[in-house]
Amino acid sequence: MKTAVIGLGDIAEKAYLPVLAAQPGIDLHLCTRDRRTLDRLGDTYRVAGRFTSVGEVIEAGVEAAFVHAATAAHRELVEPLLKAGVHVYVDKPLADNLADSEHLVRLAHAQRRSLMVGFNRRYAPGYVGLAALPRHLVLMQKNRAGQADDPRPTVFDDFIHVVDTLRFLVPGEVTGTAIRTRVVGGLAEHLVLELTGDGFTAIGSMCRVSGAAEESCEVMGGGVKRRVVNLGDVLDYTPGETLVRRPDWVPVARQRGIEQACLEFLDAVRDGRLLTADDALVTHAICEDIVRHAMRHGNP
Repeated sequence: MKTAVIGLGDIAEKAYLPVLAAQPGIDLHLCTRDRRTLDRLGDTYRVAGRFTSVGEVIEAGVEAAFVHAATAAHRELVEPLLKAGVHVYVDKPLADNLADSEHLVRLAHAQRRSLMVGFNRRYAPGYVGLAALPRHLVLMQKNRAGQADDPRPTVFDDFIHVVDTLRFLVPGEVTGTAIRTRVVGGLAEHLVLELTGDGFTAIGSMCRVSGAAEESCEVMGGGVKRRVVNLGDVLDYTPGETLVRRPDWVPVARQRGIEQACLEFLDAVRDGRLLTADDALVTHAICEDIVRHAMRHGNP
């Protein structure tokens, strides 16, 4: 299956290329405007198909594409791919605004092509394990040190993981949503999202001026408490306290759910199953609400 990787930045090089290059039956093609990077990675993975534009990728007749370019370029890359009949996996987010995200989802439906958003935490073993436990209360933090930024990229490029993970872990229909933000001088310093429903509460937060870069997620209820730290270490508190660290030989891409997400997409393309981004669109809609809230309530 002819498969392209478009955008060869850090995440593509460290996480996706090692997974895709190891898959049997994949005829890999690479695309980036940076010729030096293109040749370096092409030589590393012995890839002959090397392109500098999405048009060249389409002309090569690829069946599937992984898009890992900067968020601002997602629509201009994903749209022609879908129109050409290519199935697309796009690294989160679909776009940095709800309108463009909705447009791409509608286009995928019209073209009858799969469109999958790379929310890898839904596949990460630690978080999948949380989803099997009672989840009356879900708490998630994803913090950064010294990275206050404009609300839109903060939300759509980073906090979106918190939003989607909460949605993945809540045990029922969300009937209430609350948003709190701190924006100083036009820069988002912290964000808080609360989702509630019948018998459960899920709270996610991000501090961009924290003293540490870290991520943790925990669930509680029914006499059970478990916490996952940095998608690797798992702490069970009942009975007693038990720490299970990420096994030494488990690849980072598998521990973070990236390998599993890639295989889900590739298997769907092979099997002729259509994957839609309809559910991902709900996450994007909440993100748009958070951006609006931050812009309305920011401090000068």
